[in-house]
Amino acid sequence: MKKTKLWLMFSLVAVLMLSACNSGTNSDQGNNGGTGEGESSASVGSQVNHQIIGIDPGAGIMKATATAIEEYGLSDWTLVEGSGAAMTATLDKAIKNEEPIIITGWTPHWMFAKYDLKYLEDPKLVYGEAEEIHTVVRLGLQEDQPEAYQFLSNFKWTSDEMGEIMTAIQEGQDPEEAARAWAEANSDRVDEWTEGVNPVDGTEFKFSYVAWDSEIASTNLLKVIMEDRLGFKVTALQVEAGPMWTGVANADVDATVAAWLPLTHADYWNQFQDQVEDLGANMEGVKTGLVVPAYMDITSIEDLAN
Repeated sequence: MKKTKLWLMFSLVAVLMLSACNSGTNSDQGNNGGTGEGESSASVGSQVNHQIIGIDPGAGIMKATATAIEEYGLSDWTLVEGSGAAMTATLDKAIKNEEPIIITGWTPHWMFAKYDLKYLEDPKLVYGEAEEIHTVVRLGLQEDQPEAYQFLSNFKWTSDEMGEIMTAIQEGQDPEEAARAWAEANSDRVDEWTEGVNPVDGTEFKFSYVAWDSEIASTNLLKVIMEDRLGFKVTALQVEAGPMWTGVANADVDATVAAWLPLTHADYWNQFQDQVEDLGANMEGVKTGLVVPAYMDITSIEDLAN
């Protein structure tokens, strides 16, 4: 009987000791396993093949993202070059399948109205504070074409207003027709921009712009207003960022309303600021950065570092 009691006591002590050891092991796994920050960030990287889906290589946001990769120690990550259209197509496919994806994003953009997205926090401010979209014109425009100069000086609008045109275009409407429909539905805003501007008779005017959804919307809007309301004959040239700035600087183009400052087009501003005139921001509070679907459990660029 005594031997039986001793054996039972010994067995109980052994079980308690084993449980204590397992508890410690499980605790360690909890600190370093799937719920830990290191494993969580590694999981995000592996799920997206350590890729950030970008746009055309000449865009300022691509340069900023390359800097972010360096600043945040993302040496095993790749920035995939492409185009705005390719990026949004990849985003659409990922969201339909509820898959993780990381893209270079900016607002205003129609994708923020269509999808539930969020910016990753940027504690190092690689992408800077909020940006502005500026109107930049060739030197001498005020003397040569005072009506156009005055109209462009008056033009300022909001991201919500731009978003209405971008959404219409994204849904399949022709850009110029979408812009014309918006102008007709918002004649009071057009009246503000054209106040004090005398119509002309077929004076030629030339814009340049980059093939971003935001700039397609703004440039087509100004084109239809200048033609329908003010009598200009307008040409709008879709080019890369470099030729857009070069065209204005060389006076081959009269203006662009697609200059993102102070960060995205900083290199071009530094190169051409003495050869152009900045009429100021036509839109404030725009933003660039890394963007993910809201369903992804990640909040900061720092979370991408293994």
